[in-house]
Amino acid sequence: MKFFCDNSVTLFHGDCLEVLAGLPDGSVDSVVTDPPYGLAFMGNKWDTFSAVEFQAWCGLWAAECLRVLKPGGHMLAFGGTRTFHRLAVAVEDAGFEIRDSIAWLYGSGFPKSLDVSKAIDKAAGAERAKVPATGGLANNKNLNDDGWAKIGQPNPMMDSGTPASDAAQQWQGWGTALKPAFEPIVVARKPLDAKTVAANVLAHGTGALNIDGSRVGGAFESGWSKSGSKASENTSMSGANYARDPKPDNAAGRWPANVVLDESQAAALDLQSGVSKSSGVINRWDDGAKPFGGGAGHEYTSVRGVADEGGASRFFYTAKANKKERPAVGGVTHPTVKPLALMQYLVRLVTPVGGVVLEPFAGSGATVEAAILEGFDVIAVEREESYLPLVVERVKRAKGLMVEE
Repeated sequence: MKFFCDNSVTLFHGDCLEVLAGLPDGSVDSVVTDPPYGLAFMGNKWDTFSAVEFQAWCGLWAAECLRVLKPGGHMLAFGGTRTFHRLAVAVEDAGFEIRDSIAWLYGSGFPKSLDVSKAIDKAAGAERAKVPATGGLANNKNLNDDGWAKIGQPNPMMDSGTPASDAAQQWQGWGTALKPAFEPIVVARKPLDAKTVAANVLAHGTGALNIDGSRVGGAFESGWSKSGSKASENTSMSGANYARDPKPDNAAGRWPANVVLDESQAAALDLQSGVSKSSGVINRWDDGAKPFGGGAGHEYTSVRGVADEGGASRFFYTAKANKKERPAVGGVTHPTVKPLALMQYLVRLVTPVGGVVLEPFAGSGATVEAAILEGFDVIAVEREESYLPLVVERVKRAKGLMVEE
């Protein structure tokens, strides 16, 4: 049922399969969603599936998304690194074309790894010395290998890092998982109902990506300019026929990549890459022929890029997170909140001007708030009643109906 509705936002409280079944065919322009990953996250029932169940369930909601999308409409769906393959196959089997994937790289992941050395001591009944708990256990936030039982206890203690047996000493430093530092996003498109993308865009307003609206800061690809004369296949690129004709930089920025960074990953990448300089000019054949030996009659062209310098992160969009953007109502927060800047970038990439965004798994409402701020209408669904006030708070904030502290 509808929980909240105004002239641009409709929020439903219910199971997405039931709610989506009531939406008309071809009624939304894009789907941008952060569904459960099927990892039993923090023991939550809504994220607990077997692998086969998870894929089958993804296929059900993906099929409904396909139906309500306009022809050529895009869907962006987040997935977990361990179950992403199940999500992607389900989306494809539902009838979508898999167009690409986007890697969101972040530095705030918490490694949930079994300490093999501790496990060996525990299995052998060899008790380690106890020390005051640190990290997630001490802060009552995250699960570690000491288990949930100690969460919430005053002055929690944990096993020391010193092995209590020779066997455990041999496997000291071994674990079972890497630190999570990226999440993949499926980039899928509903098949066109026209012969070309151009015809589909004119008919439905969908089928293409908003490249200029999603360019990465700086300047790049302002358009090609002809260099003068016809080229022969024996003329070198440095010859007179290839005199450059640079144009002003394109303030819209670089072509968007299929990698998105957070601030910590951008800083780490720049530290590794060091400083490099972009020349600002790229030469190409105007008909896509090879740069050398393209044949007589081809015209050579140049495109003005950006003559900047800096770390390698400047080639990728960096989603800057604001610590105040995470909503909390009555002590309730959502455990898997995406940065608002990231969601704004994604909805802008795949939604036409004046379009409608669908989010079947609203969570705390990051996609909803992003859509509002980008000028789109949005339809959202959330099953868990406790999260609905979080979405409404985001709606009010995006519409200027609440005062920021």
